[in-house]
Amino acid sequence: MSWQGKKVLVVGLGKSGRAAAAELARLGAKVTACDYKLLEGEELDALSRAGVELILGRYPEVALLRPYLVVTSPGVPSWEPPLAEARQLGIPIWSELELAYRLLPPGVKIAAVTGTNGKTTTTALCGQILQDAGLPAVVGGNIGIPLVKEIREVIPEGYVVCEVSSFQLEAIAAFRPRVAVILNITPDHLDRHGDLASYIAVKARIMAFQEPEDFAVLNYDDPATRELANKSKAQVLFFSRQQRLERGAFLKDDVIYANLGGGEVKLCHREELSLKGSHNLENCLAASLVALALGVKPEQLMDTLKTFPGVPHRLERVAGVGGVLYINDSKGTNPEATMKALEAYPNPLVLIAGGRNKGSDFTPLARKMAGRVKYLVLVGEAAPDLEQAARGAGIKHIYRASDFKDAVLEAARRALPGDIVMLSPACASWDMFKNYEERGDLFKSIVLELAGNSYGGVIHGGEPQPSKE
Repeated sequence: MSWQGKKVLVVGLGKSGRAAAAELARLGAKVTACDYKLLEGEELDALSRAGVELILGRYPEVALLRPYLVVTSPGVPSWEPPLAEARQLGIPIWSELELAYRLLPPGVKIAAVTGTNGKTTTTALCGQILQDAGLPAVVGGNIGIPLVKEIREVIPEGYVVCEVSSFQLEAIAAFRPRVAVILNITPDHLDRHGDLASYIAVKARIMAFQEPEDFAVLNYDDPATRELANKSKAQVLFFSRQQRLERGAFLKDDVIYANLGGGEVKLCHREELSLKGSHNLENCLAASLVALALGVKPEQLMDTLKTFPGVPHRLERVAGVGGVLYINDSKGTNPEATMKALEAYPNPLVLIAGGRNKGSDFTPLARKMAGRVKYLVLVGEAAPDLEQAARGAGIKHIYRASDFKDAVLEAARRALPGDIVMLSPACASWDMFKNYEERGDLFKSIVLELAGNSYGGVIHGGEPQPSKE
């Protein structure tokens, strides 16, 4: 379709909104972009120079603008005035994901990955497998690079791997991935979606427009995800680390196998995986199914499974200082993600947690911490709730930090050689930071400063060994 002269309203000027506004302006649309915050910066100046009308610090009246389309950023709740007005007026509302999908060249095969935890790692691993196999694959989406910003890199008949959030799935209208992945579903973003049933329903929308020739990759071990197979029109491929499957990917005798209908194929031994921990085993199983469904041969994906280094801010090794290993898990933004992080290493842990609660119950996390965490450092808005849950679980050694740097320095003071200091907040970053990346980057900079001041450099103790479970 031609966008020339079409009036489009972009609501929200975060990464996705800015990218959508820029691309629409390039295509000749008449773009108005708004944000209730008084934002500034070079990117906004560039949008203005490109002909985008900016409305900042308030929302426009949609009835007066009468746009052809509204494009919403994922951070904007559906009840915000411009979106509510657009629905009342019958104006289509698309997420940036939907816009990108409509702009892709013909014949592109899309793998879309969602789930409460593991999305970024699985998305990056899928992209790396495809690229290592020689396929023209582009990675984007909620992973940090808006997909609409990457579409000019996608060639006809090429491949796209995108991380997809529940916020993006709220406003899709035709988005159809060749392979849709749901890794797991546990309570998250309940402050936005209201309850778990609504959250599950939004996650399931990743499969809403698939057809029988497509694939849905689902976690057999996760009951909420397994049950979504009944809602899928696509071919369902399960993955499991607990159950041998007739069709899918699974672990048997500590060896990863896959079977897409032509018999079991051995991929590699669990110990050969570069990513450690039970959650990463699930990510590898899912990524293997994605690659195989898209035509990658088993022997082509094995090397990537053995060498993929992981992604920043997810169990990222920062430095060893005085025999203490520092782990940046800033992407652990909900209790379930932090619980998985606690299982990744057997070493005594000094845990830094806290931030903004997204409607989560911290009680199960506190019970998990009681058997793993020797000292708990809390920071941010959720610190009182976390402390209450931790003390209820019998944890006695707790410190309430005045700010983030104080939290890291206190953790460093309490750690002994052989310990791990782990930042895994179990909360969003928005009370103190723009995003989890900014939080993780500050953690790393403080740790590296500690390393530089410790006897003239980094002192590596014995290398902690990842846990199997």
